[in-house]
Amino acid sequence: MQPLPPINGSVRCAAIGRCAEWVDMVVYRSPLVCVLTFGTSSCGGAMERKLAAILAADVVGYSALMERDETGTFERLVGIRKELIEPEIAKRRGRIFKLMGDGLLAEFGSVVDAVECAVSLQRALKERNAEVKENERLELRIGLNLGEVIVDGDDCYGDGVNVSARLQQLADPGGVGISGKVAREVEKTLSFGFEAMGEQQVKNIAEPITVHRLVQEGTSPLARLSRPPTLPNKPSIAVLAFANMSGDPEQEYFADGLVEDVITNLSKVPSLFVIARNSTFAYKNRATDVRQIARELGVRYVLEGSIRRAASRVRISAQLIEGKSATYIWADKFEGAAEDIFDLQDQLTERIVGTLEPTIRRAEIERARRKRPDSLDAYDFFLRALPHSYANTPADTSEALRLLAEALRLDPNYAAAHGYAAWGYEQRFLRGGFDPKDRAAALSHADAALATGSDDPQALCLGAFVHATITHDYERSINALDRALMLDSNSSLTYGLSAMVHMFNEIYDRSRDHAFKALRLSPLDPMNYHSYLALAWVSLFTGRFEDAVKYSALGVQVNPGFSILHASLVASYANLDRLEAARAAATRLLKVAPDWTIGGFVRMDVVRPQLMKGLASALRKAGLPE
Repeated sequence: MQPLPPINGSVRCAAIGRCAEWVDMVVYRSPLVCVLTFGTSSCGGAMERKLAAILAADVVGYSALMERDETGTFERLVGIRKELIEPEIAKRRGRIFKLMGDGLLAEFGSVVDAVECAVSLQRALKERNAEVKENERLELRIGLNLGEVIVDGDDCYGDGVNVSARLQQLADPGGVGISGKVAREVEKTLSFGFEAMGEQQVKNIAEPITVHRLVQEGTSPLARLSRPPTLPNKPSIAVLAFANMSGDPEQEYFADGLVEDVITNLSKVPSLFVIARNSTFAYKNRATDVRQIARELGVRYVLEGSIRRAASRVRISAQLIEGKSATYIWADKFEGAAEDIFDLQDQLTERIVGTLEPTIRRAEIERARRKRPDSLDAYDFFLRALPHSYANTPADTSEALRLLAEALRLDPNYAAAHGYAAWGYEQRFLRGGFDPKDRAAALSHADAALATGSDDPQALCLGAFVHATITHDYERSINALDRALMLDSNSSLTYGLSAMVHMFNEIYDRSRDHAFKALRLSPLDPMNYHSYLALAWVSLFTGRFEDAVKYSALGVQVNPGFSILHASLVASYANLDRLEAARAAATRLLKVAPDWTIGGFVRMDVVRPQLMKGLASALRKAGLPE
């Protein structure tokens, strides 16, 4: 995303002597962004601080529309701006002070005018869309916030602007999302209703913001829900209140606290769209079909569960359901001692969240596989690539890179796709002939993942891992991994790759800790072979060869096609002088990778040369080719 460019214009100021400490913030570009301001307040000098009603609007699916018909979409957008948006702003006593081709900023004299303008725009656009072909329709999401902004020349900065952009992302297509401040200002003045969406933790805003949907007069929330919200363009989940099966009112608080923690932690996963607690708890103690809940909340998945306490044990049952068909995708039980109820709550939250994310990912992959090839978008291509990336064989790597190239063609700034592409080229470089072009491509995509994915744990951990294996820049890699874990402390993928990087860097205690954390968070994750490989090599390098055999064998079970795990098993047996078992493991290795050689293995250079030589010496005992 790029900062908005300055344009010619001026801003009116009526100072009232109010001043506060200034914090530099940036307004970011989206396909159509409007900032509508009202009120005046100045801190003097060239910069002006004022209270403002900030409106952010975004064209729904703009990138896809431009891809299908770039010229037509642009002409329609310009037409809407000239024929609808500009006249409506003028009618509401507004003034445009920034025009950006696909966006604009305007100033209003009051928050009431700003809200009425937003509603009028959506109504007029709905009427306009009813008269044109479906593929020519443009819909807006609008977010409206009330807060202080800094006006510096022609630009506006501050949380007031940033929050409005987040509200826009939470709004329904054709709808208006507003902050609690806006609702309080206009609820007694305007005839609109407001449907609470609860407090939402949003990107780059430290404190949760209170969010409402604006409901136009003559419609109730239930009437609005009769027209289901459009599913978000990423996995969406609603976590319902867990049923208390204990007959003990105190367990009600524990169950509610557990669900709140699960919702909070899931909301930290950038790849998920999570419904706020206030909306899901509205269904508490109501016998409602899960398909209806999914339809009304506009989500693909629903998590429900129950809690039961018996003596000194607490047991949680949880089920993940695909909402449209009411099909059970996953179910499990979690339990622990009830002595420290809060510690138990933290443990259960960690285990549930750690299990849910990869489970939803698998379900999304299956959904993408079932879609028609002519209807795939960047996200679908990305999902289709993941199983091939996980397999980590030469043929699968080539297919993964083909699919990821399609995803990046549709969305060049897709950070996670860059991360997996970097990993794919790293696989091809290290185990496919050390072609300098593959090395360059791996590092190029890794740099893109780290640059565009500063808030995406998947992109950060993959970019960091690739740099660690190829450039051995462990300090940079570990910093990126630490940031990824700060963003999502329940990511088994990040912990597994962190275990590998710390093993490369010979920080063995932390490598073991992170490997075990990954395995505990997601015992059935297809990427767990990284954790087992880290544990196996730590064991080899510290002389615990029985453990090395165990972890190598477990890793082979997870990914039988990964040649390095087979080599690890050979070396582990050889170091125990179990040469018959070592030779049998060597035979399996050559079936998986017929061209495998000790020289090629050593040339990978992923750990210190002395350690690589030790592994090579053990491999020679099994008679593997040089």
